[in-house]
Amino acid sequence: MRVAVPTETRVGEKRVALVPDIINKLVRLGLDVSIQSGAGLHAQASDAEYTNAGAKVVSGDVLKDADVVLSVQPLTPEQMSTLKKGAITISFLPITTAQDSIDAALKAGVTAFSLELVPRISRAQSMDALSSQALCAGYRAALVGAELSPRFFPLLMTAAGTITPAQVLVLGAGVAGLQAIATARRLGAVVSAYDVRPASADEVRSMGATFIQLELESLEGAGGYAREMTEERAAKQRELLTPYIAKSHVLITTAAVPGRTAPRLVTQAMVDSMAPGTVIVDLAAETGGNVEGSKPGEIVTTAHGVRIWGGKDVPSQLPFHASMLYSRNVVNLLTLMAKEGAITINFDDEIIAGSVVVHNGELKKEVVKK
Repeated sequence: MRVAVPTETRVGEKRVALVPDIINKLVRLGLDVSIQSGAGLHAQASDAEYTNAGAKVVSGDVLKDADVVLSVQPLTPEQMSTLKKGAITISFLPITTAQDSIDAALKAGVTAFSLELVPRISRAQSMDALSSQALCAGYRAALVGAELSPRFFPLLMTAAGTITPAQVLVLGAGVAGLQAIATARRLGAVVSAYDVRPASADEVRSMGATFIQLELESLEGAGGYAREMTEERAAKQRELLTPYIAKSHVLITTAAVPGRTAPRLVTQAMVDSMAPGTVIVDLAAETGGNVEGSKPGEIVTTAHGVRIWGGKDVPSQLPFHASMLYSRNVVNLLTLMAKEGAITINFDDEIIAGSVVVHNGELKKEVVKK
């Protein structure tokens, strides 16, 4: 059976779904691997490296007669329509925004897996692409904050006097938030963090940061995610967080609810309470934004000098390691279905059943049907 990896077509996407180092794992499973020429260039993976790893580099249409297609972004409806019936696709496939691709997969009789839907269970941790890419985004967020801030991050003792460390506040202590905390701490900043899940407190403290305790109910949800909050609770949370935000030099927001609009954590009034020169890094800008006024892919400067960096394609800004981690996630999921050169879809496996969106012209997820 042939596994195909096309060049990503979305503007700004620099990752590749399969890096050379992982190809031997697929070859050992008896699978043939075809890579579209140039697919890995942004991730420092040349055509020659793919060839040396055992893959076939294709200059033209790599999707023709492919049995399995691996990609980062969803295949376009046009790409889906060219696949043979029964082909399998594995990619990010957000069910709220990729409906055209899902419809095309239905019409083509394709089986489409969504990495956003991989169950958050211990056995599936090695396939959790949301977490691996969030790690990249969190690391990048801290670097952006340090780059844009007019301040040093660390404490410095100089002949001209002492420079006090920057105060960094991170909202959201999931994978991205914890990595932002760890990176900011390595750069020498004094870091504090808040999350609606009190269980995150120990993880925050283990990173050397201070956890902010607010007298509010927990919003711990299924699978380790936070539940959505009522507007009344959101307003109270914003009120209690305002003093902490006002005294921070860099604010990093990472809160997200998969498949939903990002929660609004910071209003314009809260931004206005911050000192000139303060930097805000909003990793959720593409899904509505945690911060009022943030714009994906832009730096917005307010009238009184606060800069808001809106994240867009953030993991793609670190394409080498983001692709490496993503490749491992994808191959680990494919390995569940591959044996002796054949692919078998076993819906008795909760990982397979939980992550498939379309199979044999039928929608498999109740949430998609709704």
